[in-house]
Amino acid sequence: MSQVLHTRWSGPQQRFTTISDVAGETILVVDDEEAIAEAVRARLRSEGFDVVVAHDGPEAIQLNEEHHPALVVLDLMLPGMDGLEVCKEIQRKEWIPVLMLTARTEEADKVAGFAVGADDYLTKPFSLRELAVRVKAMLRRVDRIRSAPATEPIDRGGLSIDPNRRRVTVDGNEISLTPLEFEILYALARDPGVVLTRDQLMDRVWGYRDFAGGRVVDSHVARIRRKLGEDGGDPRFIRTVHGVGYALREELR
Repeated sequence: MSQVLHTRWSGPQQRFTTISDVAGETILVVDDEEAIAEAVRARLRSEGFDVVVAHDGPEAIQLNEEHHPALVVLDLMLPGMDGLEVCKEIQRKEWIPVLMLTARTEEADKVAGFAVGADDYLTKPFSLRELAVRVKAMLRRVDRIRSAPATEPIDRGGLSIDPNRRRVTVDGNEISLTPLEFEILYALARDPGVVLTRDQLMDRVWGYRDFAGGRVVDSHVARIRRKLGEDGGDPRFIRTVHGVGYALREELR
């Protein structure tokens, strides 16, 4: 039986890390509750990771600069400097995958985390096994991005996606997407007109799926649409198929 933790409650430069050999990869864990931080440290160490732990925002920023971790497990609720501020600060110079831990269930808190660069979230209490699965899946995605073969840019109706330069433009204007947002848009653009369900997008982009996956996908697609300048009532690029998923329009205008 897996353990569950119960609690009281134009963009930055991209740095990609390969996980062909998990041993030696460093994970930064940030949580002010020592019992949780130590349990997460122990589990990730058992999976072959090196782990450093911070208990507040300033310490997290300092350890991030010292250790250059492959991924950050970050609690949203921290004393003084909260997790959103920490996430924004550590993403300022280079992109680092962030798994956000939150005791809050409000959708707005999760959306706020995505807005400052978090890639995924787990709600407390959570399974240590599930956390390890998420961490490995996120690093596999980073590895996949880095090792992807060169492909031709996609140009459709004013939307240009260059997978080699990780660059998106709309009518010639560059759009700043997070690496995860880019992956979602690129997954849709590779099969224009084909409807991808939320579960299919979770499989292709995140590398796993869970019961909350639909809400995570919807939050990211909403952010992509805003950045593309889409009209909510008549979206130009991404079509919603209600009750199913999303598709890139075949006929772009």
